[in-house]
Amino acid sequence: MKLLRFGEKGQEKPGVLDTQGTIRSLEGVVNDVDGSLLADLSVLDGVDFDSLPKVDANTRFAPCVANPSKFLCIGLNYADHAAESGMPLPPEPEVFTKAVSAVSGANDDIEKPRNSEKLDWEVELAIVIGKECKYVDEADAMDYIAGYCVCNDVSERNFQLERGSQWDKGKGCDTFGPIGPYLVTKDEVTDPCNLPMWLEVNGKRYQNGNTNTMVFKPAFLVSYLSQFMSLKPGDVISTGTPPGVGLGQTPPVYLNEGDVIELGIEGLGQQKQVVVAAK
Repeated sequence: MKLLRFGEKGQEKPGVLDTQGTIRSLEGVVNDVDGSLLADLSVLDGVDFDSLPKVDANTRFAPCVANPSKFLCIGLNYADHAAESGMPLPPEPEVFTKAVSAVSGANDDIEKPRNSEKLDWEVELAIVIGKECKYVDEADAMDYIAGYCVCNDVSERNFQLERGSQWDKGKGCDTFGPIGPYLVTKDEVTDPCNLPMWLEVNGKRYQNGNTNTMVFKPAFLVSYLSQFMSLKPGDVISTGTPPGVGLGQTPPVYLNEGDVIELGIEGLGQQKQVVVAAK
């Protein structure tokens, strides 16, 4: 299934794509696409999606999962991206968090923060948790994944790397976590470790990678994180980016107001964002 949420901010509703790629409303069937639903997707068994009310194709895609309790991220998880960043490949996953207030819709504007000097992009595969887990073995970890989505791990490199040791300041600003447009359930993703991914800025392709170059794979990451904290249904784990970020260009290239970012992952959909001044 390709689950989604649609509607204006504060008025989001649950939805799904039917077999023809048309958005259908799940109002009256489920309350929302959130942890409660992801913990028991069987409530959708037998639902004829093609018979549900159609939704205007121009509707806003809201964040594909509502109210995650955690937004975890993995840094330097592609060897070639670590090299372009001038950083060593970590012996264990480099873990940081985005504030859940950073979550935004796939095509929502990205706000350039006040005093931002080095606004950057990162196309990433995100894992969405489906069952609560703690101290999970890697061999069992896939059982706790509900599905996957596209994430743009928007970053402010000055805030992240030049203003103290904590990355979170450059990762958790408002609008820095577009997720979606869809949450694609894991049964539709044959191999999450072999998905082409790309990102363009103003029509120029900067990132053209594949999840097959991830160092730490989804099952390992879920198991690893569960050793340090419980993971709840609806939690999001963004798994790192391939090379081609602005920081890695010669000279570096950063985002400015008016720039247009387009990105996608095969089978998971595409995003498009415009950079605007922070409100």
